[in-house]
Amino acid sequence: MRVEIDALTVEIAGARLVEDVTLRAGSGQLVGLVGPNGSGKSTLLRCVYRALRPSAGSVRIGGEDLRTMTAREGARRLAALPQEVVAEFDFTVAETVAMGRLPHQGPMVRTTDEDRRTCEAALESVGAGHLADRGFLTLSGGEKQRVLIARALAQQPQVLVLDEPTNHLDIAQQLEVLALVRGSGLTALTALHDLNLAARHCDIVHVIDGGRIAASGPPHDVLTPGLLAEVFGVRAHRVPHPETGALQLLFDRLPSA
Repeated sequence: MRVEIDALTVEIAGARLVEDVTLRAGSGQLVGLVGPNGSGKSTLLRCVYRALRPSAGSVRIGGEDLRTMTAREGARRLAALPQEVVAEFDFTVAETVAMGRLPHQGPMVRTTDEDRRTCEAALESVGAGHLADRGFLTLSGGEKQRVLIARALAQQPQVLVLDEPTNHLDIAQQLEVLALVRGSGLTALTALHDLNLAARHCDIVHVIDGGRIAASGPPHDVLTPGLLAEVFGVRAHRVPHPETGALQLLFDRLPSA
């Protein structure tokens, strides 16, 4: 399911946080948004999963404008993992993941055997099946993140939107989660801080700076020393991974003028 963002602009209290952003995520692609803190990545993603209404522009999923869909229709197509999730009630992990099934249930909510199997499979896929009976609030940050990803997968969407999905995860879990997202076959749009994770896992990256797209394309073509110096203020050394040959980046401070 393709995602199309056209001329998206977000202005809040007179400040333009995102300006005239146009990008595409092709069906089954993992598309990364990278950029400095405050560059507009999260604001852009919040428009995609309808937590924020843009001042101008549109978001289309499968060619259909997101604003024309009901909340239920939108939730059947798109699942989101925001950067900050507030949980006030101590549901069990199994109950938390089961919330992902709500868009597929009628007004008289009743969990079916299919719902239970879907939730169990989602938990197992993120290596959290053993947490099913734990209270969500008792989990570590990394465990919570894995459970929330499982909830998104249990929703059985066609599009995943993930804002810093590797936050709070150790290195092995970061690699596992992004490999899982990439292997899901879903169209995924994700903001990432770690440029090496973006280079390894993303089909396309969009570098956002000051609310605008500074560069777009395959990671190897986009993450150049010149661009990284200009946007991130670092000196980058590009090296191939010794086994896969994938782009890896080593960083130094820019020399003083």
